[in-house]
Amino acid sequence: MINDLGFFTLVFATLATIFAIFAALKARKTFDVTWLSGSRRAVIITFVLLTVSSAVTIYNLVSGNYQVRYAYETSAKAMPLLLKVTAFWGGQQGSILFWTWLMAGFVAILMFRKWHEDRELMPWVIVVSMGTVLFFLLVALFISNPFERMWFMGEELVYAVWQPAGTLPAIPRNGEGLNPLLRHPGMIGHPPTLYLGFVGFVIPYAYAIAALITGKAGDDVWIRTTRRWTLVAWVFLSMGLVLGGRWAYDVLGWGGFWGWDPVENASFMPWLTGTAFLHSVMIQEKRGMLKVWNIILIILTYSLVLFGTFITRSGVISSVHSFGNTLIGPAFFAFIGVTLFASLYVLFKRLDTLKSDHQMDSLMSREAIFLLQNLLFIAITFATFWGTVFPMISELFTGTKITVGPPYYNKVNGPLFGVLVLTMGIAPLFAWRKQSAKRLGKALWIPFAIAVGIAIVLFVAGIHSIGALIGFWLVAFVGLSIILEFSKGARARMKHGESPVVALGHLITRNRRRYGGYIVHLGVVMIALGAIGTHYFQQETQGMLRPGESLSVGEYTLTFESLRQYSLEGGDRQVTEATTSLYRNGEFIRTMKPRKDFFVSSGQPMSLASVYSLPGEDVYVLLVAWEDVGLTGSTFKIYLNPLINWVWLGGITFIIGTLVAAWPNRKPVASWSDARRAVRTPAIGATVK
Repeated sequence: MINDLGFFTLVFATLATIFAIFAALKARKTFDVTWLSGSRRAVIITFVLLTVSSAVTIYNLVSGNYQVRYAYETSAKAMPLLLKVTAFWGGQQGSILFWTWLMAGFVAILMFRKWHEDRELMPWVIVVSMGTVLFFLLVALFISNPFERMWFMGEELVYAVWQPAGTLPAIPRNGEGLNPLLRHPGMIGHPPTLYLGFVGFVIPYAYAIAALITGKAGDDVWIRTTRRWTLVAWVFLSMGLVLGGRWAYDVLGWGGFWGWDPVENASFMPWLTGTAFLHSVMIQEKRGMLKVWNIILIILTYSLVLFGTFITRSGVISSVHSFGNTLIGPAFFAFIGVTLFASLYVLFKRLDTLKSDHQMDSLMSREAIFLLQNLLFIAITFATFWGTVFPMISELFTGTKITVGPPYYNKVNGPLFGVLVLTMGIAPLFAWRKQSAKRLGKALWIPFAIAVGIAIVLFVAGIHSIGALIGFWLVAFVGLSIILEFSKGARARMKHGESPVVALGHLITRNRRRYGGYIVHLGVVMIALGAIGTHYFQQETQGMLRPGESLSVGEYTLTFESLRQYSLEGGDRQVTEATTSLYRNGEFIRTMKPRKDFFVSSGQPMSLASVYSLPGEDVYVLLVAWEDVGLTGSTFKIYLNPLINWVWLGGITFIIGTLVAAWPNRKPVASWSDARRAVRTPAIGATVK
């Protein structure tokens, strides 16, 4: 009965979405606010219905309703309650519903905020955003339904929401459980934040298309309206990438945090274009330039969001993150093609409304450096896209799937990222319109000289890799340039009697957008420092040890003590755990217990590394294999990862900076009666032909 409730609310949500789109189109045609108000209510009702449908899915997972196919495939009795809840987004059917629920929630929030202020654009915003919701709802209903139940037809299983004729219910005693790789704390936050980033970018895309259709894209009103939406989407996508990197580091057992996996790339590409969009819109706001470019960037970001979802769920590319081959691929491919073609058609139709107000005055200007950054972001996106789809293209034309590995990305994207980091250091020093070369050189010579000095010291200390020295020079130069900007601003305020701490606080709060951006750039510098350390200086070793024997890497020695086996989660989780002692230069540091878990219900193993962390490095120990417990030896793999923790610190700094930039200024709040009076205004865009 409860499962039927979930299915019917999904059906009614689809109908409500269709009505919301119809009513919005009617409002646009008749200029009648009644239809717009009805569309708004339908959007909110859609979200409420999807909330009920999602709650039923979670109930099936938690209560063990294993006749429901999705509950059987992703939940099990022995799983902890929290993991049963996170199984909602741990499989294909649930993740589609989860994506749809989040998207409907974003649009519903929009309805509660400025919908009455944007009545000219709002009908088309609803049509575009709810059109995306409708596509996902149709996928959930007809391709990837989370409420399908299992039935026996003879000895074969069939899947249907209701019992087909001639079948008997198939009610397993237990489920298969969640993929072991997903049973990690990182997966509690990684998919939700990633999905929030994905769906969040639909809002600025919807506004951009609405502005194009109404002929208002040449104004920057839609950009100002969506700026905070874009920042929110961007910070969630950033959090998702950082959490995903931490999950990969803890669970996948290869000692790294980023392997250029196709699904990693699919999440990374919209982040790249979204970042380019955030930089580029500043030029339109300040100078009325790059209007066409901004529209193209947000269309590209939206298309890459859909592409990322397609890659993850279609199974067309092998990945540890993907859900396998399904019928979902063709549907997504068609939807991406239709939306991209329609978006570009509207763009070309409205090109005459997107003329720039000014031309670029000089290559020595902030406009020029921002444009260079944009081109770098797009170049990295293209290189990543090509590496991601090349296996599909090679299989299509040659019959052989040729995989593109990290060496390709490191050779192509590495130098591009280096130049991008360099521009982050010099961009704040450029003025709008034109910058004096003499003044720029005066501002840059101090961090440049200090960074050169640091590189020389590192060379004398024994670091002779040219790539590493250039990388360290870059992060030193950019980091110092940004810190000097904070120092210069704080010293100016201190002249008026403020203490250093107060001056710095007021400097940031009085110009959150600028200094929040600087904090983000500092986070990027920290991540770059960690990436340089792990790429150029990671050490590893592997060997079989008997109790009492040791294995060394760098200054560290690992001594094998013992091995034991035990069970967790009611016997479903069989654990083999090694006890080892870690020494540094002969001095005992701590006991480390790497382990390997085997999940009986799913028949899958998972390695859990033991990690000793310092600000400057990690010692990362894996139990690879073993003979009979207590009789012979076990095989261990040890990684020494220099500077890896700067990646996580940089990720946190990165997110803090985004929150600072997005934090709203205090403004008088309009009364509810004012909002109601605004809603009663009888016309919608009556001046638009």
